[in-house]
Amino acid sequence: MDKIELKSAIEAILFASGEPVQAQRIAVVTDADTQAVLDAGAELAEEYEAGRRGIRLVRLNDSLQLHSAPEHAAAITRALEQRRAPRLSPASLEVLAVVAYFQPVTRAYIEQMRGVDSSYTVGVLTERGMIEPCGHLEAVGRPTLYRTTDLFLRTMGVSSLAELPPLPEMAGSDAARQLQQKVEALRAAEESVLAVAEEEGAESPAQKENDPES
Repeated sequence: MDKIELKSAIEAILFASGEPVQAQRIAVVTDADTQAVLDAGAELAEEYEAGRRGIRLVRLNDSLQLHSAPEHAAAITRALEQRRAPRLSPASLEVLAVVAYFQPVTRAYIEQMRGVDSSYTVGVLTERGMIEPCGHLEAVGRPTLYRTTDLFLRTMGVSSLAELPPLPEMAGSDAARQLQQKVEALRAAEESVLAVAEEEGAESPAQKENDPES
């Protein structure tokens, strides 16, 4: 399969899926190697953006996904009468920061870092697909471990966790202060992803989360 055929196959697979598809899986069904799939996906992404197309191709770790161009978010919402997802609350951003930088983590670890019960917020983020269970800690009670998802990467506008700002090793109050800085960085990332739709004059793309921890 030449590169043109490979890019066409990738486009068709991602369009039909509507969800992230692992590059390795695409490689298997197209008789290509994984790196060739990732390279072809990168070329497609550049073509979509350079051509000001209405779709974009994003890489999420080792998976690829098609989604609509962010500058058309307001028009899509009006056309399909969709209700935008609520904006992440400060409590949600704090939990996401802990999970993103220290994953996999238990709820008890999150609560230790935040100093407040986080069961509600962990449940909200799990329901919204921003974090997910990924096994159990081999300890008394075998508590559930959590990690971030591909949706988290998309929401924050990064392709992998490696693109998040590094978190230096520290302890005590220094850790709390540094974590708060990372929370602010995550909030800024979310705001930048939503900025284009705001500029279009549409109603706010999210409403504040009804979180009792906010």
